[in-house]
Amino acid sequence: MRHRETPRGAGVRHKNRSPHPKCPLSDCMSFIGGAWAPNVIWHLSSGPRRFSDLRAEIPMISAKVLTQRLRELEERGILTRSATGSLPPAVAYALTPLGHDFLPVIHAIIAVGERLRRRLPAV
Repeated sequence: MRHRETPRGAGVRHKNRSPHPKCPLSDCMSFIGGAWAPNVIWHLSSGPRRFSDLRAEIPMISAKVLTQRLRELEERGILTRSATGSLPPAVAYALTPLGHDFLPVIHAIIAVGERLRRRLPAV
């Protein structure tokens, strides 16, 4: 009787496996932060934006999550927050040089997404 070969890795669970501590991809992704952070970076790539502009450009994000992402990205040095002295103060967000470092990667992901969209049937 011949024994069936199982596909490589079949039956092996990797669910709770953490990434290798020296993985630059994991380092980069954890530095960017949570969901919607790449979208925020991309929308700031064409220049400073106010909170309301970002909300309008990313309609699926809630105000709470956008506020969280903006704070996280500011803490990490990816964007700056500047307020004017007017009443009420106008606050604008802009990418820092570090934030601009992420743009080639985000543009590459967008290009792959566009190719996939053309290739896959509409859902």
